[in-house]
Amino acid sequence: MNFFPIETAQAGVISDAPALMQVGGNFLSFLLSIFGVLAIMSLIVAGMLYFFSSGEQTQVEKAKKMAFYSVIGIAVALGALLVIRQISVLFS
Repeated sequence: MNFFPIETAQAGVISDAPALMQVGGNFLSFLLSIFGVLAIMSLIVAGMLYFFSSGEQTQVEKAKKMAFYSVIGIAVALGALLVIRQISVLFS
């Protein structure tokens, strides 16, 4: 039984390696994707908090603030992804 999907190392030429700008862009895209997923999860939790607040005013206000900041987080993540993609297109 083989536990490792890669059996041998693949030799390559250093010129085939991705540019540092591409690696950085991929890393930032990954981080912003994670940030976006967390913001969407936060929005779902805010909706659940609002739903289960039973009319308690402090819980309703907390849920509204949480939903507001979640929407801002989603907008920031999407905007940053667009900016990073445009910069990578500009420099490539």
